[in-house]
Amino acid sequence: MPMKQTRRRFLSTLSLAGAAGLGIAQRAYAAEGPLEITTVRLLRTPAICHAPQFVAEQLLYAEGFREVRFIDAPSTVEVNDAIAHGRIDFNLHFASQFVSAIDGGAPITILAGVPVGCFELIANHTVRTMNDLKGKSIGVERLGSSTHLFVSVMAAHVGLDPMKDIHWVTDTAAKPSQLFVDGKVDAFLGTPPEPQELHARNIGHVVFNSSVDRPWSQYFCCTLGGNHEFVRKYPVATKRVIRAVLKAADFCATDPVRAAQGLVDRGFTPRYDYAFEALRAISYDKWHEYDAEDTIRFYALRMHEAGMIKATPQKIIADGTDWRFLNELKRELKA
Repeated sequence: MPMKQTRRRFLSTLSLAGAAGLGIAQRAYAAEGPLEITTVRLLRTPAICHAPQFVAEQLLYAEGFREVRFIDAPSTVEVNDAIAHGRIDFNLHFASQFVSAIDGGAPITILAGVPVGCFELIANHTVRTMNDLKGKSIGVERLGSSTHLFVSVMAAHVGLDPMKDIHWVTDTAAKPSQLFVDGKVDAFLGTPPEPQELHARNIGHVVFNSSVDRPWSQYFCCTLGGNHEFVRKYPVATKRVIRAVLKAADFCATDPVRAAQGLVDRGFTPRYDYAFEALRAISYDKWHEYDAEDTIRFYALRMHEAGMIKATPQKIIADGTDWRFLNELKRELKA
């Protein structure tokens, strides 16, 4: 059962968590210097797996930001464009999406890895393994979306040609999950709360779960990326954003009950039960031990081998990543 609490109680709990168990010494703030900018913008998307950036709101205020804006987005497909064009400053996004954008020259800098285990491939009875996707129809938001890239990489990994062997179905009037429910596609890749909803309705079965299935479970699903110019101009603000998101990730991992209820209370998602299931299943604390650069190298290599990007993994890492802040925070937070 969800824990009864007010929005104020949730924010108070999170604030205390940031100040105590997940806090840092005041000397770290002093060493960093003052914030260069006091407003930060993120996207409000329907993906529950992005919970740390939603939960981080109060922690961002504690870091000294005076205004935290969440820009509404109907889906996750707008993240790259919004960051690249400066409409938002930071956001969590699927690693291969950032890799694809950086390959295309987008001014995005990947800064940290956060969740592991965001996706589930849900299919009908005709699909039991990844190899069974050959000749099947898969619903995606659009070509180039996170779900399209993830399935493409997985298909290529088992020897399929994503362009020739799979029939990709897009529909501006219906989400991929609805296309699946209506029997118009054989499978789709779901992000929370979609898998939780279909499990509750006993529709379809899970072919693949990135929380547990290797090699994907050994790498971050989503990474935190920022606008390149913001990161360059405002290093203190950048570090404090990363710190708030990592603290929030730990809060999601250690107290999914309060974190899930907080998402509902603040209007980020309507169903507590789906939010709690998702937060409990996703590994939000792996940033302590996984190497974010390994994740970018892994996906960039898979995508390069499949002809999905032109740049080598080394070039993607050189052009589109900056681990200085993360390395400092791992030492600071005793990761």
